[in-house]
Amino acid sequence: METDRETHTGVPDASEDETTALRRALREAPRKLWDASPDGTVAARLRELADWAETSPHADAPLDVYGDGVVAEVEDRVARALGFPAAAFFPTGTMAQQVTLRCWAGRTGNPVVALHPLAHPEVHEDQAFTTVGALRTTHPTGAPRLPTADEVRDHPEPFGTLMLELPLRDAGFVLPTWDELVHVVEAARERDAVVHFDGARIWETPTRFGRELPEIAGLADSVYVSFYKSLGGMSGAAVAGPEDLIAEARLWRHRYGGDVFQQYPAAMSALRGLETELPRLPAYVAHARMVATVLREVFEEAGEGWFRVHPEPPHTHQFQVWLPYAPEALTAASLALAERGTALFRRWFPGPAGGPPGVSTTEVTISAPGLEWTAEDVRTAARDFLAKLNR
Repeated sequence: METDRETHTGVPDASEDETTALRRALREAPRKLWDASPDGTVAARLRELADWAETSPHADAPLDVYGDGVVAEVEDRVARALGFPAAAFFPTGTMAQQVTLRCWAGRTGNPVVALHPLAHPEVHEDQAFTTVGALRTTHPTGAPRLPTADEVRDHPEPFGTLMLELPLRDAGFVLPTWDELVHVVEAARERDAVVHFDGARIWETPTRFGRELPEIAGLADSVYVSFYKSLGGMSGAAVAGPEDLIAEARLWRHRYGGDVFQQYPAAMSALRGLETELPRLPAYVAHARMVATVLREVFEEAGEGWFRVHPEPPHTHQFQVWLPYAPEALTAASLALAERGTALFRRWFPGPAGGPPGVSTTEVTISAPGLEWTAEDVRTAARDFLAKLNR
């Protein structure tokens, strides 16, 4: 599970001792499925970035001042990667999307944004759209998936922008099929709405869609991307789109306080992610499918009753696991296994409202360390986890 602030929203905090112990165990475990950014230490992370910078073409790049230098290079790389004429770097995704949707509202004359009720702005941003951005939201569907073309076409309330989160994280990192996505976009166009992709994790989608990033992003009028959620960066985000939109977004970025004097550590970590992590994502997705399959087999073999590996197969290199135990018991088993040197799962949380009673959920991610795991490694770790859980 990515350890950003949204992970903990609405969930009672564990004790400081338990949190510290879990982070230490995850950081020190020699075997893990993925490295989360907060697993490291300050010195280690800065040293890794400096070592990469020394051997990269960016070693002698000038430091940025209010967005030039390496920040401008990140913007150019993102624009080219997604096939747009321009992009703007933002310190946070929350700011990036508020600004973008505000700009589109001014162009369409309609401040209503159609999005999923599980989308990031609705769940994890403390009503920023309405409180700060003067926007209003409406929901074409409440099902745990992205809306269909008919739901967009037949939605009774007019809206100026359709926002699609690709993948929809809180529903299990789910994606539509390529044809479904095309038809949804076409339905929005029929209503004279613009389309914005919350593409924090759009980097992961080409395997599912069977298309390259420029073709995927090209369905939308603008795309937001994150540098830490899939690419392992320190922080930061960008919005890509038409030149006039990006020019206005830069103006609003300044008004929102997002013109930071120097951001070269975040920008350099973004460049590192684009150059090292982005090419590996297809391999992570393929490995996630193997891990998900083995976990299901182990749970079936153990007779765990109701459980879920969702979606199966995973649409990206991230997926959910559901088990019928209290989150405290599952997290304790995760900690016990990690203290023995194997980090299979991380923190567990209560299932969402409306889900089966007594069921908890966690998120699994595959990154470079996970590629070393064989199917038998996963099987052994999952059996050991269940043994600690049932002790």
